[in-house]
Amino acid sequence: MEPDRCSFCKGRLIKGETEFIVRVESELLVIRDIPAYVCEGCGEAYYTPDISRRIDRIMERFHASKLLVHPIAAGELYMREDVGIPA
Repeated sequence: MEPDRCSFCKGRLIKGETEFIVRVESELLVIRDIPAYVCEGCGEAYYTPDISRRIDRIMERFHASKLLVHPIAAGELYMREDVGIPA
């Protein structure tokens, strides 16, 4: 059964692709081009059980250091840091 409405904003879900971003200790892992149902309203992504299992397998390989990943440039800010933007 295909989902049709977002459980957060009740927006319509459409087939698309998304990214899965997760922090593992000090590393950031980004899995790109994941098939998903994406909410037109808020962008929340919903995965089929098959896609969820595939993400789990990728994470298992990442944790076991059996996955070759390419480093990406990334910046990180904490909201509590003064970055010159008025509150």
